[in-house]
Amino acid sequence: MSQVLSIGRHATTLSSRADCVVLEFLGGGGQGEVYRARLNDKDVALKWYLPNCATPRQRASLEFLIRKGPPADRFLWPLELATAANVPDFGYVMPLRDPRFKGIAGLMKRSIDVSFRALTVAGFELAHSFLHLHSKGLCYRDISFGNVFLDPATGSILICDNDNVAVDGDTAGGILGTPRFMAPEVVRGDSLPSIQTDLFSLAVLLFYLFMVHHPLEGARELAIHSFDLAAMTRLYGADPRFVFDPRDESNRPVAGYHDNVLAFWPLYPQFLRDLFIRAFTAGLRDAEHGRVREGEWRAAMVRLRDSILYCGGCGAENFYDADALRSAGDPGKCWTCRAPLQLPYRLRVGRSTVMLNHDTAIFPHHIDERSANDFSQPVAVVTRHPQNLSIWGLKNVSRDRWSFSKSLDPRPMELLPGQSVTLEPGLHINFGRLEGEVRL
Repeated sequence: MSQVLSIGRHATTLSSRADCVVLEFLGGGGQGEVYRARLNDKDVALKWYLPNCATPRQRASLEFLIRKGPPADRFLWPLELATAANVPDFGYVMPLRDPRFKGIAGLMKRSIDVSFRALTVAGFELAHSFLHLHSKGLCYRDISFGNVFLDPATGSILICDNDNVAVDGDTAGGILGTPRFMAPEVVRGDSLPSIQTDLFSLAVLLFYLFMVHHPLEGARELAIHSFDLAAMTRLYGADPRFVFDPRDESNRPVAGYHDNVLAFWPLYPQFLRDLFIRAFTAGLRDAEHGRVREGEWRAAMVRLRDSILYCGGCGAENFYDADALRSAGDPGKCWTCRAPLQLPYRLRVGRSTVMLNHDTAIFPHHIDERSANDFSQPVAVVTRHPQNLSIWGLKNVSRDRWSFSKSLDPRPMELLPGQSVTLEPGLHINFGRLEGEVRL
């Protein structure tokens, strides 16, 4: 693609009248081109529209989004409109993506390695971000892994291409979405993008994240000889069927072709699988009431993160599944090395069960159900005794005084900030609003 703006070209932001200098061409697409630029001694991204996309409607939409402001900090949101002398059309500046964030498509190709813990963070931040977007009456319209970037080390995400965001219910044209991510009613032509269709696309994206596969591609996909528009409409719109629909086995994954989803599906706790089952059974049929809401995904990601435990043999991440434990009587085997899993100490507090691994941290939402899910500042951490490495404890890193008691000594004792208490079965910790019990 030829560059509309040359390196060194100057543009001017409309509201602040600041000078913006083009430094580097980053890439282009159907709507326009993106550059790295310098604005007020800071690098930003500058998107410049191609003539057929630089419409009055697009400009008005951008002005609305700029006034509205980003709904959450994970959106690379439009900041200001920009124009350039003797250059037709217009563009806008937005925050520049940090290079540590990689395209989720790399996860699908196995070119980046992401831990299960990082995936739970990514899932949480996606659900949290779109919850805030939707709560402002806006829909994204094109949720897909092409518009989301992920930090493989931490799981933090960034959401780009926000110039396509629209008011929910706005029917005046615009993008319909990305194939394979669009809700069935959009594929069929029965509906335009909305918050309800966003919920379906979010579920597809989360399924891709955790299963590295599409939820509707199984045996029926392999039976298609010509993957034309009619076939795609049938598979994703007119007659979609979940690969693990408990009442319909006609579209099960096929070994040798769909090995990713066959390997990953049984690794996750039943509560997560149940959400996916609902999203792609009831959620296929009933857009209004059957789809999984953002808050439900967010709560599931918190619970999934709390469920992680490590194999004592190979160190691989596994998941604690209370339903499976009740039915089988043991935690099962490591999915990597097949060694029997040993449960660590676990803390039962409120509605949460937290695996107390060597790197576990307890956060405000664990000990006070009024607190928002915030993983930035722990209130307690698992720690090792400095002299006896076989002894593990829970250290109070909050500013509050707690109390604890043990099964053999029920007298309450104080646990001051900076102090630790040895982990053992029957240990009770009073965190103030909630009391937790350590089990083994």
